[in-house]
Amino acid sequence: MIFISHAWEYNEHYYKVVNWLKDAANLSWSNCSITTTNALPDKTRKGLEEGMTRQINPSQVVLILGGMYSAHSDWIEYEINEAKRLNKTIIAIKPWGQQRIPQIVRDASVCEPVGWNSASVIQAIRDYT
Repeated sequence: MIFISHAWEYNEHYYKVVNWLKDAANLSWSNCSITTTNALPDKTRKGLEEGMTRQINPSQVVLILGGMYSAHSDWIEYEINEAKRLNKTIIAIKPWGQQRIPQIVRDASVCEPVGWNSASVIQAIRDYT
């Protein structure tokens, strides 16, 4: 059970990670994420928070894509804080070509941010779940 945090405006990284997980050998997983095609029905702040909490709650691991946009996203911060509150394992992923990732993402991760490749992401999931 994996929740992949992402900003809908920058969802190409999200879909790349989903494809890596789908193609991974010997990895059985379920996607707990909220996609743009399966958006939450209640668009109020309270409704979105409750919906994200429902999606994060069954997950075993939360993958945070550490693009610099996440430093400016209240929603990604909410997801990190909820994952911590629910005692979920958080793994930060450093997007391709990114020199830095936001401190909030780095601090939340159970390990050093993993590199932008399928082997690193899948190994981290196996190591920390």
